[in-house]
Amino acid sequence: MLVSLTRRYLRPYGTAVALLLVLQLGQTLANLYLPSLNADIIDQGVTQGDIAYIWNTGGWMLGVSLLQAVAAIGAVYLGARAATAFGRDVRRDLFARVQTFSAREVGQFGAPTLITRTTNDVQQVQQVLIMMFTIMVMAPIMLVGGVIMALAEDVTMSGLLLVVVPVLGVCVGVLMWRMVPYFKAMQGRIDVINGVLREQITGLRVVRAFVRERRETERFAGANEDLYETSLGVGKLMALAFPMVMLVMNLSSVAVLWFGAGRIDSGDMQVGQLTAFLSYLMYILMAVMMSTMMVMMLPRASVAADRIGEVLDTTTSVTEPASPTPLAALSGGGGPRGVVTFDDVTFGYPGAQEPVLHGLSFTATPGETTAIIGSTGAGKTTLLHLVPRLFDVTGGRVLLDGVDVRDLATDDLGSLLGMVPQKAFLFSGTIASNLRYGKPDATTEEMWRALEITQARDFVEALPEGLDAPVGQGGSTFSGGQRQRLAMARAVVREPKVYLFDDSFSALDYATDARLRAALEPRTREATVIVVAQRVATIRDADQILVLDHGRIVGRGRHHELLDHEHANYSETYEEIVTSQMTLEEAA
Repeated sequence: MLVSLTRRYLRPYGTAVALLLVLQLGQTLANLYLPSLNADIIDQGVTQGDIAYIWNTGGWMLGVSLLQAVAAIGAVYLGARAATAFGRDVRRDLFARVQTFSAREVGQFGAPTLITRTTNDVQQVQQVLIMMFTIMVMAPIMLVGGVIMALAEDVTMSGLLLVVVPVLGVCVGVLMWRMVPYFKAMQGRIDVINGVLREQITGLRVVRAFVRERRETERFAGANEDLYETSLGVGKLMALAFPMVMLVMNLSSVAVLWFGAGRIDSGDMQVGQLTAFLSYLMYILMAVMMSTMMVMMLPRASVAADRIGEVLDTTTSVTEPASPTPLAALSGGGGPRGVVTFDDVTFGYPGAQEPVLHGLSFTATPGETTAIIGSTGAGKTTLLHLVPRLFDVTGGRVLLDGVDVRDLATDDLGSLLGMVPQKAFLFSGTIASNLRYGKPDATTEEMWRALEITQARDFVEALPEGLDAPVGQGGSTFSGGQRQRLAMARAVVREPKVYLFDDSFSALDYATDARLRAALEPRTREATVIVVAQRVATIRDADQILVLDHGRIVGRGRHHELLDHEHANYSETYEEIVTSQMTLEEAA
């Protein structure tokens, strides 16, 4: 996967990579030429006292060194640019792919691992690319060139290479074999520690409310200890690698000097040649050592590339239609009105033993409010999520103005909907930027009007910055009720054809709830409103109330009809819900 990933994302930078290879070739050849010049200075200049030769050859060495420095700087610059561009492009595509995921795929991976794969994993591959461009490209050239130059200096002494290089190769192979499992485990441990940390930060108030700081500290310590043990195992292998390589290099140097001294004494070799041969041997062993560094990084980068590939290769279960139906074709060609129809809808989560929703059929029309109520786990939120295609139905159809939502382009479908989720979420920025999330071109007057409808104008006006008041990540600078009202204002300012409220009134007191619903009614008179609620007071004025129980509609009608024992729409389940919250007299 590492090879295919790098080939795919480095293709746009092929020219830079090709130029980098040329520069690295020039740098390495210059490096290999310098010991030969140095040997000539010793053998033909120093030993013979030829000062002019020393100056001339020294000038050549200076020029070659300058060329080598320029090539090295250029190669490092191009390599760093290509590697960082690779990281940027991979992160961009990862983010774009995750944005297409439905809730099913997000749940399959989990938020912590998606964050790790987009940040840490990409960084691992990017670091290897930088090392590859600056070291790995040079290593084979230096290795081959060093062997050729060493043979040119002395063939007999080059026999040492037949012992040294295989020994280093075996050492590197064993280290790589041992490191791969550690690196796989390490990335998994990072996922776990990110997950624990994310939970503890998000649920900090719950932790403190239940005085569970010690337990959470122990849980984090356990995950941290697992990562420590895995990292320690990798560290031990790395600590073993470099001494092993240096030992082989130093023993090789001693062997060269030992055998070389004898050849000089017998007149078969000159001092300059021995110096050059020793330099070439060091180049060869340095190339092997650089390869060792790469080998130690490759397993982790390979694991990271596999994890990145898993995300990039995952296709969303919510796919775009091949030939989307245009909005103008809705309602028989009259354009979108907002009629939502559930036609024998069934939905089940992957791997679940039975569906969450069973054969649901109902219609929500413009100008009316359809309320959905039921016990916890009845499938209310799941039902609502089928309209914007956060999930796709596993049976039946969800229709918008007579067209299956799966036949509409996602952007077109989203433009007709205004959804307020169960957990009100605000983005970091300002109140205005959050409201314009629903309508990018919303005017100041439209935003204030939306805030007034959702009973949020008073507290926003009380802020010194007004609409420009800062919003912390997730809306942490506001209370739960304020977040819910701002989230509703974000939907209201959009003026959609269909409003979807997922238990969005739960954090409001009864008086604010009543005022908000009264102010909302004129704004939504031409739109379809679907409300999921736990509180009977929120939905008792609805035009149609659907009572869910274990994923099935067990009651349908208006509030008084569902409570009237003599009426055909009477629902015992609804009566139980009502009596659990208020007396029948209060309900009536």
